[in-house]
Amino acid sequence: MTIINGDVAPGFEPVREAFAANFARRGDIGAAVCVYRHGRPVVDLWGGIADSGTGRPWTRDTLQLVYSATKGATTTAAHMLAERDLLDLDAPVASYWPEFAANGKADIPVRWLLSHRAGLVTVDEPLPLADALAWDPMTAALAAQRPQWTPGTAHGYHGRTWGWLVGEVIRRVSGRTPGRLFADEIAVPLGLDFHIGLPASERDRVSRMTYRSPSVDLATLLAEADSDELREQAAAWLDPDSLSNRAFAVTDPAAIDFDSPEVQAAELPSSNGIGTARSLARMYAATIGEVDGVRLLTPATLASATAEQAAGRDRVMTIPSRFGTGYMLPTDRTPMTGPNAFGHTGRGGSLAFADPDRGLAFGYVMNHIVSGPDDERAAALVEAVRQSLT
Repeated sequence: MTIINGDVAPGFEPVREAFAANFARRGDIGAAVCVYRHGRPVVDLWGGIADSGTGRPWTRDTLQLVYSATKGATTTAAHMLAERDLLDLDAPVASYWPEFAANGKADIPVRWLLSHRAGLVTVDEPLPLADALAWDPMTAALAAQRPQWTPGTAHGYHGRTWGWLVGEVIRRVSGRTPGRLFADEIAVPLGLDFHIGLPASERDRVSRMTYRSPSVDLATLLAEADSDELREQAAAWLDPDSLSNRAFAVTDPAAIDFDSPEVQAAELPSSNGIGTARSLARMYAATIGEVDGVRLLTPATLASATAEQAAGRDRVMTIPSRFGTGYMLPTDRTPMTGPNAFGHTGRGGSLAFADPDRGLAFGYVMNHIVSGPDDERAAALVEAVRQSLT
């Protein structure tokens, strides 16, 4: 039996029970969950193993790479610039980044980058990983790239490219890299243990990931699928030239080892944020209210950031998705506690969000990266939070 460490406030015992069940029945190896309510922590739990190879235990201060849950942190930094009138979300990207105007992109507004509507989900020629980690070669390639569809007419998840696109706008506007801006303006004021670009001094605290792929034969699924949606999804993942595959193949080789020191030390504002569940929940709590005197976004900025910008069939994921200006919005596949919640998932199970109607913020991180629709860990925790609020 996995020992669960940490505390829950009275009434939030169902979250502890669901967290324990994630280890006992749903495959968690090492994980943490944190919930804030009205600016104060009401759940702060952790347990399991941080490194299956060595048996190193998960402690209160274990750090976890959260893949695309990083996008929520980067989005928050961008909206802080907009709130200060340093960034106009409806201005052309090229007004801040002139090289971006190439190949018919002169009129694409910043908001379309954030909301996955720009059509820049991939590059025609994947870059060596070292060039992608070095930043400038990838941003130059994206500036020269032609969109994959007419910008603004559809949306598709910019899984990898989003970080360089939005991050370069942040850099041009603020004079700081996105990781530096996040550290200066969000992490330090709130005391967050979260990094976009991991300092070498923190490397030993990072959990090591274990991966589980879905036990599904895509060819069989394509032949036997009982819905158009499933058939389309299976066909897309089987086709190496589909946007579904090309969107995650912007480097050569396409596979990126996110456990490697080089990848963790680089700044990938779409996908290599490393921190604690506590920090994610605290950050989101500060977007909807004060946390120890710090509030990140005004109500007006928050309303703009979370207004729906894209919804329906996703050109990359081939399933329905919803986005505000950077933040992911709830769907049947994105569990959150209410219709006005906002946040972001991460590959394999991580989730962080805020629910302004309930004064609630949530963060869940884990090192067992589970692909496929059978992963119920985050959803079980969200449901337990709902039960605790009734």
